[in-house]
Formats: sequence, structure tokens, C-alpha cells
Amino acid sequence: MRVIVAGAGLGGLTLAQGLRRSGIDVAVYERDGAHGRPQGVSLHLDERGTAALRACLPPGHRAMAEATLGGPRNRTLLLSEVDGELAIVGSRPADGTRVRPGRQASRRLLRAVLLTGLEDTVRFGAALTRFELCSDGTVRAWFSDGTTDIADVLVGADGVGSTVRRQYLPHARVVDSGRPMLMGATPLRAVAATGLPELIGHSPAAAQVGDTTVAMGIHRFAEPPTAARRRWLPAMPAGVVDSAENYVMWAMAVTQEQLGTVEAPANVWSLATELAADLHPTLRTVVEQAWPDVTVAIRVGVIPPVPKWPVGPVTVIGDAIHLAPGFGGNLAMQDAHRLRDALVRAERGEQSLLAAIGAAEDAMRRDSNPHADLGGRVMPREPRDGAAAEPVGIGTAEAGA
Repeated sequence: MRVIVAGAGLGGLTLAQGLRRSGIDVAVYERDGAHGRPQGVSLHLDERGTAALRACLPPGHRAMAEATLGGPRNRTLLLSEVDGELAIVGSRPADGTRVRPGRQASRRLLRAVLLTGLEDTVRFGAALTRFELCSDGTVRAWFSDGTTDIADVLVGADGVGSTVRRQYLPHARVVDSGRPMLMGATPLRAVAATGLPELIGHSPAAAQVGDTTVAMGIHRFAEPPTAARRRWLPAMPAGVVDSAENYVMWAMAVTQEQLGTVEAPANVWSLATELAADLHPTLRTVVEQAWPDVTVAIRVGVIPPVPKWPVGPVTVIGDAIHLAPGFGGNLAMQDAHRLRDALVRAERGEQSLLAAIGAAEDAMRRDSNPHADLGGRVMPREPRDGAAAEPVGIGTAEAGA
């Protein structure tokens, strides 16, 4: 069996690692360069993402991923200003109803772990432009670098703007939620004297000040990334871990009017500092001391539920098909885990290829929409830290708070 994966995000790379580990031929095509595009800094990794990594990654990769996670996140805090001080005024357990327990992961480090060992598998700067179902049941794909490829299965892991979805499921539409956000990260050392690290610990927190909501989460690596690399995954590029340090991830809800047309990270950071001018001094420090080059603007998009489609040798996972922003990374990795298992069953002759793909798609549809009511409408959500979205263009905000 040969599989083409369009997209080298968390879902596509988890799938590629799992297929390679199972002896299935896989090729990954990614439209962006090796460094990817700005997508935020953090991911709240819950049991779905953790299970996928443990099932699909080799032992050293798994150990490296787990060694660079933050501490346990078992509750969500609500902060407010009390007598001039930032204080905890509410707490909600992460019981799985709205927020699942988990640990914070650095997206950049996790992606580097997933890329390690796939150097001969991932082709960067090659966006899928179209595909064709062939008479023998295979799929031919065309790419922007002028190449073509043929496989038994094509997987669209190419995000909310998925080319695979647009051609395969043209009736599936991305809808702008109208709730843009600014997201960034700040070195923890820059806020050490504010008392914020001691106040919130590992817990995600949301501060409501007037009409402004700021979500935050502190990431302290369980093991220094440089030491973890030497111990668990020396093949991983050293540059990725050498610059890694503990940080505060933050997100600020804004209006469309406030966002305007800013695009460059430096301009987004400037806008964020302007909007934070009237906040509590601790919150101002978090924004003002942020890394400008990782500050991004996100317009959150959703995909309304898509009715069941006929099963074929083309399928989609992650942000390419899911409704719910706030869970994209975990859902994408869970999709990858399930699809890997399904394709392995087909490879072993335990199930036909189409039946295996259909079973994975049915499972994906069953639980891809945790925040919709029975009418398919999106229910309100709290701001969450992390991002799995395209900057400025419509994307999906990643889970965290």
C-alpha cells in the first residue's frame, strides 16, 4: 500500500510516523517551507493527542515529546483585579465536559519531534493543486512544484483551507465565526517578578478586565529540552531545542474593528500592546514583553457538520474537516491514529481498504463536534491558548484554557 498525505501539520506527521512504523509506504507533501507558518506557540495536549503519539511514534520520539511537556493542567482559573492585585476569583475542574485534563506542549518542539526521521518522506514547497481518481482505484495527485504522484490513498491533512476538501467535498464550507484573537508568547523570565507564575502554576487562566479577556498558560518544560534531546532523540535538529525556554502563552479576544488589516507579526504585537494599555500591570507586562515575531492574529473559522459522504480512496483529517475550534491538534492526531490503525487492518487483509477508511471516517464524525448542540449550532466557548490556525486568514483556535 502507498499513501499520500497532503499537509505536514500535527495530524499529517503523526499519520506519517505511524504508517512508516507499520511498514506502509507514505509520502508527505507540504505547501510551506520546513519552518512552516506562524500558528501560535502552544497546544493543550489531552488524552486523545497523547494516545496518538504513544501509538504512532517510535519510543525515542515518544519520550522526547513527553519530556518537553509542561505540568499537569487539571483546572481552569478565572482571574480578576481585586484591590489592585490580580487574584483568582474562580476555578473550574477540567472534568472532560468542556475542558479535558492534559499538559501543555510547545508546538514548535512537537512538530520538530514529528519531523525527525521523516527527512526522506516530507517534500516541502509542494502544495497539492488537484487530484484524480484513476480507473484502477488509485489516486493521482498534482503538486505546485510540477510533480505528480500516485497512491492507493490520498489523505487531506492540509488544514482549514484544504485543497483536498474543496475538490472532494465542495459542499463543506468554512464559516468565519466573527471572533478574532491575538495570540503570542512571552519568556517566563520576563514576568518572574510579577507573581503570575506562582499565582496560576501550570493551570490555564482567563483574566476578565472590563470588556477585555486575556487567556494565559505557563509552560515549564518537565525536562530541559537540550538534555531531553541528548537523552532521547539525538537525531532531532539541535537548533530547535537550543533556543527553547519556559514561556507564558497568551491570547486576547478582539473585535473585527480592532483587528483591522494588520498582518505582520510586529504590527500585530504593536496592536496587542496598544489594546493592553489599560489592563492590570501584570497583564500589560505579559503582552509588552512578548516575542514580537511569534505574535499572530487569528480569525477563527468553523466547518458546519458535513453529512456522511461516499467512501473512497480519498479522505480528510483534522482541521480539513472538523467543526470545533479549540481542539484541532488533538482531533487531528486522534484522526491520524484511527486512520493509521484502519490502513494497517487493510494492509493485513483484515478488512477491505474502503471499509477500513469508512470505519475511520464514521468514528471521526461521531466525536468531531463536541461543542455543537443537537441543531448543529456552535455553542459559546471560553478563549483558549494555543493555535492551529492560519494567521489573519480564517483558521481554528487551538485548545488550552
